[in-house]
Amino acid sequence: MNLPENYIPILIQAGVGLGFVIISLLGAHFLGPQQKKGNSVKNQSWECGVAVEGNARTPFSIKYFLTAVLFVLFDIEIVFFYPYAVNFREFGMQGFLAVLTFVAIFFVAFFYVWKRGALDWDK
Repeated sequence: MNLPENYIPILIQAGVGLGFVIISLLGAHFLGPQQKKGNSVKNQSWECGVAVEGNARTPFSIKYFLTAVLFVLFDIEIVFFYPYAVNFREFGMQGFLAVLTFVAIFFVAFFYVWKRGALDWDK
């Protein structure tokens, strides 16, 4: 296999990362505590010392998942501001207009979500 020199560090890093994952998973499996099968009190779930109430498979409202997705969507928006904040002088007016367009698109999305009632918990 004839790889260019530029790919060798990438392959080494990928191999180290994959090796770390494999060693961590195998180590946790073999060195971690072994749970005994059965229905003993020791193997039951407890939350802060309080006995479990109800079934863990109780369905959640779709509002919970919608809020989580919206949080991730609008949180990721902030990540895209970092390169602009670091290099705002080099981007000049063209970069400023691009960021304004980016923010305008997210404001439109935010108002759409708001008008659709996705942020109203009472409904």
